[in-house]
Amino acid sequence: MKMPLALPMRRRDDQLPAEQRRRMRRGMYILPSLFTALNIAAGYFAITETLQGTMADSWHFDLAAKAIGFAIVADGLDGFVARMTNTTSDFGREFDSLADVITFGVAPALLAWMWGVRWLPVFSSPELRVRLIQLGVVATFLFLVAGASRLARFNIQVNPQPSNPGRPGKKYFVGMPIPAGAAVIASTIHLLEGSPIQTWWMASFWLGLLVATAFLMVSTWRFYSFKDLNLRNRHPFQLILPMGGFGLLLYYFSGPLLFVLTMTYMFSGVMTRAAALFRRRPVEPAAPAYEEAPEPQTR
Repeated sequence: MKMPLALPMRRRDDQLPAEQRRRMRRGMYILPSLFTALNIAAGYFAITETLQGTMADSWHFDLAAKAIGFAIVADGLDGFVARMTNTTSDFGREFDSLADVITFGVAPALLAWMWGVRWLPVFSSPELRVRLIQLGVVATFLFLVAGASRLARFNIQVNPQPSNPGRPGKKYFVGMPIPAGAAVIASTIHLLEGSPIQTWWMASFWLGLLVATAFLMVSTWRFYSFKDLNLRNRHPFQLILPMGGFGLLLYYFSGPLLFVLTMTYMFSGVMTRAAALFRRRPVEPAAPAYEEAPEPQTR
């Protein structure tokens, strides 16, 4: 009886010594951290551009908003690469959380204040401008604290359950994630091409949007996480057409497209919560009617 011949080793990893393979494995842990470093770099760049923005140079605000959008992509790739290469670690999680506080907390909060209320003109009542600037500090601070609290809760909870659980098998966030909160600010500013707000009623609406975003981040409402999407498709040509179409729309209509996407995601959590509140509940059975005992007859 002939013994089967050993199959040739086709992968380069099979031909490497064990020690060298272990070194390459350790090197794989650097990849997610590199995307996290890009996240921090984009956030720091957004802060520097925000500080340079004025009424005459409003393009700095738009550039800061684009940097936050780039950081959101880097943050998504960070988690995707870590899960794909199975290189998640405690260091990576802490590093990512600290980066998110800077890029999606401090940078958008400062941008929201500078763009939304810092360059308001003097109205008929100068005190109104001063009050709006002070309220802007409060609203952006609430956004920052809510984002940091959202990250802390995400790190300590093992299997959080939303107050309105969805379909079994799908993955959901409890509360709106902080990158989505930063996207609300960045997409709005990019839609208006960085031109600062110049009216008191628009500034009031802007502050209300910041407070609402802060509330959604610390809420226990359900937001879709997109973690159940299968990106390892064996037939990637099926994704070429929609990805190409999205790229063209993003190139020609980036402002309206990103604004609609972020607002749709933001209100998706609100709508699912409202649907859970108004969902028809089963009718409880009626209590049996009480029958009085017949009175005894007397002669």
